[in-house]
Amino acid sequence: MVAGALAREAGFHLLALTIDYNQRHRVELRAASRIAKALNAMSHIVLPLDLTAFGGSALTADIAVPKGGVGADIPITYVPARNTIFLSLTLGLAEAAGANDIFIGVNALDYSGYPDCRAEFIEAFEKMAALATKAGVEGNPIRIKTPLQHMSKADIVREADRLGLDAGMSWSCYDPTPDGKHCGLCDSCRLRAKGFEEAGLPDPTGYATRP
Repeated sequence: MVAGALAREAGFHLLALTIDYNQRHRVELRAASRIAKALNAMSHIVLPLDLTAFGGSALTADIAVPKGGVGADIPITYVPARNTIFLSLTLGLAEAAGANDIFIGVNALDYSGYPDCRAEFIEAFEKMAALATKAGVEGNPIRIKTPLQHMSKADIVREADRLGLDAGMSWSCYDPTPDGKHCGLCDSCRLRAKGFEEAGLPDPTGYATRP
């Protein structure tokens, strides 16, 4: 949401892509639709790609989402190669649409240690994209913008506030309750709540259990 709003502020027209990978937190698909409309995206594609066929993650298999707090190791909520897969699909959309810039909201400061959120990964993917596309070979490589890369969660909360965004539109929880609340205990909920607390701004999130 914040990455998209920053792109719009910089003068870009938005083409939004959401991957429906049959994730257990499917409520985020509805959040993506709300956000695309709020940001006046020119189009919003919801692309089905069922990663439960692969499994290997608490988000795509029948594996419990950890609730004990953010640890030092890469957690089981990591989806194998997810951002590589997502960026590859986004690269195809960008080239087909004649777009020169991809915005992705990865963050490598307050996060769960996923390897595909790091700046080194983004730089390597951008180099690969220049080699793998007609646009890149013809001297017009597609750039990947990561405006949230080195922000803390508090910084991101403050940016949402500065941009006039309703933070309640966004979704973070990996294990939502049946009545549609954030669980409050998964890594993503804990990091989200920490961001609002450290930013000193009201948290509009409905938590089943307060982090």
